[in-house]
Amino acid sequence: MGSLRLTLCTGVLAAVAAVGPPASAADGGVSVSPSTPGPGSDLALRATGCTGTTGTAASKAFVSDAELTGGDGTLAGETRVRSMVGPGRYEVHVICGGDKSKSMKSHVTIGNASAAPSAPASPIAPVKAGGGGTAHLASVDTRTTGPNTAHTVTGLVLAGAAAVAVVLRGTRRSRRTG
Repeated sequence: MGSLRLTLCTGVLAAVAAVGPPASAADGGVSVSPSTPGPGSDLALRATGCTGTTGTAASKAFVSDAELTGGDGTLAGETRVRSMVGPGRYEVHVICGGDKSKSMKSHVTIGNASAAPSAPASPIAPVKAGGGGTAHLASVDTRTTGPNTAHTVTGLVLAGAAAVAVVLRGTRRSRRTG
């Protein structure tokens, strides 16, 4: 039957369901919950025997080092197992209070990928939404659209006609005032 373990981690109370009892290392007083996490799953760590109020737990199986906090000889923290880590036994190195002479080692056993929680799928491309009906324009290939020779000639003719109109209008005004 599963157990429920509460861990106080940096002021946040986190409940972690365990499949069995937390794994513990006889050589260091480090326990992990769940005892056999899968790739990509969250992991709670607890280190007993550390003096001070902070520590760090590191492993090649973790996404990042776990910052441990606590007191009275017990430190706790959380981290996540790398999603691409293979099943097996990985060393966990705990440093108490930043003092490498006050450290302990343990191991965590990573289960198969099927033990990992399924993450919701996330889009890999932008969703065609918004823009007031102009979303389809975002997908138009701009290399095949745009001004061609006919557009250029039309623009030049219109610009020339505008220039001639400005010159004629200026000439008429100068005759009236002059």
